[in-house]
Amino acid sequence: METTLVLIKPSGVQRGLAGKIIARFEQKGLIIAGTKMMQLNDSILREHYAHLVDRPFFPSLERSMQSSPIIALALRGVDAVAVVRAMTGVTNSRNAAPGTIRGDFGMSGQENIVHASDSPENAAIEVARFFKPEEVFDYNPCTIASIYAPDEK
Repeated sequence: METTLVLIKPSGVQRGLAGKIIARFEQKGLIIAGTKMMQLNDSILREHYAHLVDRPFFPSLERSMQSSPIIALALRGVDAVAVVRAMTGVTNSRNAAPGTIRGDFGMSGQENIVHASDSPENAAIEVARFFKPEEVFDYNPCTIASIYAPDEK
């Protein structure tokens, strides 16, 4: 099973959408392996968005991501990265399909409700960035047999 990172951004937290977003992941059958609320600082933002630091919109992104706490989730499941990416929708919420988190809850490219890891390799890096090893739990809920066939786990 893969573990991936989801950040419920300030646009999701401030609008009171965290419960609905987390419920969607749980209803899909993803396992919450870790969760915490935290306030992001310049250091973690510059590391997390290193590929965007030199872009002209980065100061706006940085202000947005520090406007309230975020909720970090480590989600586990078979093909978790791809499943979560499909559930979140494309980056610009106005273009995201109905039924996706961004498509249902967002209207912006920047204030797009969630961040989701884009590959298994980046997921491992990002989970380690936001969680200490002892904050991510490896367990199988009692419902696992109803989520996966025996040969899928």
